[in-house]
Order: sequence, then C-alpha cells, then structure tokens
Amino acid sequence: MKTKFAIACLVAGALVGPGLAIAAEDATTDHATPVVYVTDSAITTKIKAQLAMEHPTSLAKIHVDTDKDGVVYLSGTASTPEAIDEAMSIARATENVRSVTSTITVKLDD
Repeated sequence: MKTKFAIACLVAGALVGPGLAIAAEDATTDHATPVVYVTDSAITTKIKAQLAMEHPTSLAKIHVDTDKDGVVYLSGTASTPEAIDEAMSIARATENVRSVTSTITVKLDD
C-alpha cells in the first residue's frame, strides 16, 4: 500500500511540476505586458498630439496605431498627398518609432 502511494505521489509530481513552472512563467510574462501597452500608447499619443498641432482638421480623419515593436500604422483619409507625407514625417520623427506604415488615402473634403 505504501508503495502505491509513493508511486502515485511521484506521478502526480511529474505531471503537476511542469504545469506549475509554466504557470509561473506566464505570471512573469503578464507583469511585462502593461509596460508594452504604456509604451505603445505613449507613442500613439505623441503622434496624435503633434498631428493636432500641425493639422487640427486632419486629426479626426487620420488614425494612429502602434504595435509593441514601435511600428506605427497610419490609416484614414487626408485632403492632399502633402498632408499624407506630413503625417508620415511626424510619425517618423517621433521618439521610439522604428518604422511607419501608411494606408492613408486622399479624399477631398465634401
């Protein structure tokens, strides 16, 4: 009887042990995630603020997203190709931006 109990404890330990290690690793990873979101939000906010200062009417039409690697995605519409270029220049000049991808299209104001 003692042998069966000992074997059961060893098997349970072998099955549960790796699960605890994975859970501990996931808990560590979760603590790092908010830092990534803060950085992304900070970059996005800086770009939106600069767009608002340079072209207040474009702010509502140009959407800014930033991923965890510092890649900025611009989308939406602008009134001229020059406005698109300006938005991309603003994004590129922002601290911690690694690259900028734009799908902004030209749409004349109605």
